[in-house]
Amino acid sequence: MALLEIKNVTHFFGGLRAVYNLNLRLNGGELMGLIGPNGAGKTTVFNLMSGFYRPSEGEIRFMDRDIRGLRPHRVTSLGIARTFQSIRLWNSLSVFENLCVSQHHQLGYGFLHSVLRTSRFLRSERRVKKTAEELMDLLGLRQYALEFPKNLPYGLQRRVEIARALSLHPRLLLLDEPAAGMNPGEVDQLIEMIRWIRDEFKLTVCLIEHDMRVVMNVCERMQVLDFGETIAEGPPGEIRQNRRVIKAYLGEEETVNA
Repeated sequence: MALLEIKNVTHFFGGLRAVYNLNLRLNGGELMGLIGPNGAGKTTVFNLMSGFYRPSEGEIRFMDRDIRGLRPHRVTSLGIARTFQSIRLWNSLSVFENLCVSQHHQLGYGFLHSVLRTSRFLRSERRVKKTAEELMDLLGLRQYALEFPKNLPYGLQRRVEIARALSLHPRLLLLDEPAAGMNPGEVDQLIEMIRWIRDEFKLTVCLIEHDMRVVMNVCERMQVLDFGETIAEGPPGEIRQNRRVIKAYLGEEETVNA
């Protein structure tokens, strides 16, 4: 059984068709890339997976449960976490506070518990802080715990955003252009980190990325979109040589470089 399966999904924005008859399958523990030229519909697919959009047609199932129409926070609670093209951290909070606040839906206590500081409240707070501290240690962020994210280099901000997604204890991690804005050294670190995250946290990872060096070196399988339709699917070696993919990216038949 697939961890997530999209069947015959089509999505419109008014009269504009963004995704057409899409079929996509993610298996447990897989590292998959969703690629395509600008405007191909990739981020729309992520928004459909994570509950920001409801598909106009078709079916989306996660762990064999229909998640169409569920709000983003409900989808997250089921085990899907994501990052965004534009970093969306709380810049008025420290790195440590970002990782704590992101766990609010898992607290398990109400307003009265927090006012009375009950044992449930104290246990939950300890658990939240422990998770935040462990993630900072694992992702090399401990020394930045009290920094505001806006004061950090772009690569570290991306790392904080990924740590925040991991604090939700997902089964599926969606990374939307994680290498955007990074310098070559930061990209090299990102490649290693994505592989390590998949293995360490035993996750399924699906990423959108325009940096071919990232997808060719990270992904085990790739699916290519153009104008909202799948034009190719397979391992990186096949995708690199696929004529339809080359034409979609370059308009001519040249090899897509890694």
